[in-house]
Amino acid sequence: MCGILGTLPRTDDALFKKALDSIAHRGPDGYGIWSSDDISLGHRRLAILDLSPSGRQPMSYADGRFQTVLNGEIYNFVEIRKELEQKGYRFQSESDTEVLLASFMEWGEECLLKFNGMWAVAIWDTSERRLFLARDRFGKKPLFYAFVGDRFVFASEMKAIFPFLPSLSPSPDFHWMAKNIFLYEQTEKCLIEGIQRFPAGYYGYLKDGQLSLTRYWNTLDHLATPSQDYSVQVEEFRELFVDACRLRMRSDVPVGTALSGGLDSSATISTMAHIARSSMGERVSENWQHAFVAAFPGTPLDETYYARKVVEHLGIEATFIDIDPLKTWDRLDDYLYHFEDLYLTSPVPMLMTYAAVKEHGVTVSIDGHGADELFSGYGHILEAMWDAGANIGQIADVLDVYNGTLSTNQQFKRRGNARTYASFILRKLARKVLGRDPLSRDQEHPSFKRMDNFTQQLYIIFHETILPTLLRNYDRYSMMNGVEIRMPFMDHRIVSYVFSLPWTSKMGDSYTKKLIRDAVAPFMPHEVAYRKTKIGFNSPIVDWMQGPLKEWFEDTANSSAFLSCTLLDDPRKLQRDIMEATSGANSMYGFAENIWTRMTPYLWERAVLRRKQ
Repeated sequence: MCGILGTLPRTDDALFKKALDSIAHRGPDGYGIWSSDDISLGHRRLAILDLSPSGRQPMSYADGRFQTVLNGEIYNFVEIRKELEQKGYRFQSESDTEVLLASFMEWGEECLLKFNGMWAVAIWDTSERRLFLARDRFGKKPLFYAFVGDRFVFASEMKAIFPFLPSLSPSPDFHWMAKNIFLYEQTEKCLIEGIQRFPAGYYGYLKDGQLSLTRYWNTLDHLATPSQDYSVQVEEFRELFVDACRLRMRSDVPVGTALSGGLDSSATISTMAHIARSSMGERVSENWQHAFVAAFPGTPLDETYYARKVVEHLGIEATFIDIDPLKTWDRLDDYLYHFEDLYLTSPVPMLMTYAAVKEHGVTVSIDGHGADELFSGYGHILEAMWDAGANIGQIADVLDVYNGTLSTNQQFKRRGNARTYASFILRKLARKVLGRDPLSRDQEHPSFKRMDNFTQQLYIIFHETILPTLLRNYDRYSMMNGVEIRMPFMDHRIVSYVFSLPWTSKMGDSYTKKLIRDAVAPFMPHEVAYRKTKIGFNSPIVDWMQGPLKEWFEDTANSSAFLSCTLLDDPRKLQRDIMEATSGANSMYGFAENIWTRMTPYLWERAVLRRKQ
């Protein structure tokens, strides 16, 4: 996991080094630069596999014909290396990067389909004078680019491109993006004018100043053929998940987990413990017993009770981090500068968690991201009622699942099953008639059409809306602390498998994520494996607005810079809403979260556009 930068043609060394150092947080363990008349390549290293100088980048192969910089990891590099060695390839390092280069030499762009991992990679062919760029299947690793005059620039973060731009201005589409935070990450649109996002699941070649893009991955082209027997599905999923965790435990540095106490992160660390008790496998770290828990004492977001249950069950220690915003709030501008983008909630809890991970000597966090979007964790549960049709038993089960997920502070939302059902069906019919039902870019694909409605909705939030945004967020949260996040639920084999299943395998018997629970329950405390409520990892923003951050919010809302900010839609209305929240006149969590979302354009402008370099 690292930060990469490149320019074509070559850039003056001083300017290039300045741009590369802007992403030093992504690679605090060193840097490397390689250049010719045609190109400059730069790399900031976070050393995880092969900590020796042999693992440094930029890295060359085939007597220097290919030069590469890689941000990411190829988890199955051990198996691919053995295959290449049988073909006569020889290696000088123990890194996955060298295996990636040899794979490209052997298979060209087809090598991407052999990789199990996450990557944003650039390979320069000195013979063809051609640049190859690629991003992993689901966009776990970021990649941006810009054409600036006759120069092409690419980088892991937008800020590394800033020094090459003639000016720093918000995109003409900024207001649309600010109102559609979950929609722009899967487009080429970026908040900064002149910068574009390289698409996930694509590779491209840059030749003679022209960039051609090719989509190499579409989950719908790689669906599995699972058994129709649910008990067999449980065994198949368990086998896939255990192997996904095992591959992601490959590391030459300590690994751990950001543990919430929810199902997904608990399943992950419990499976890691199961692997440690059985067969570890090649290059799997034995130093994995590190759990980091964000604590929100006295708020509805606190899940430490369940996290303690997990670590006690596994017999390991946990580090509990009390999330006190006053400890870090003076660094908010720095955080938002590193974050670069807009989001719904404050980044402080996540940043404090991964800062603690790094402070305790852990560099890799194996986390549970992706399971919500694969299985139903975001309020899309009621969509399954459309698939249930007239089956009263299935309708009742879906409603039972939905009601079971409501937390204590959401109980007021319960309106009775009959009203909930009628309301959903009428709204669903209206959306379909008006053409407003969520549409996928892949909606004409035959495999998409064969999916049930519930799975189609999950496909959209996994590939196109919610998850791409969260992947972006967690890349920034972790990398600004020099920590790599690995995500076993996002193993492409698991993704292809789960999207091949009917909705009844994903939820039922009163539970969301039914398949995960039944598959991983043998490794976990029963109380956690079959826990119904979901809280989510967010900021208790209303508690902060009425408590330790009350003065900051009010001072910000009354400042002239805030009231004159052109990136805010209605500063005066937002000012009034802030005062209503800080005074306690409105203590709804949703109201406070909406305030933060509407404030972020101003905070972004201050932290990014107006930052003193």
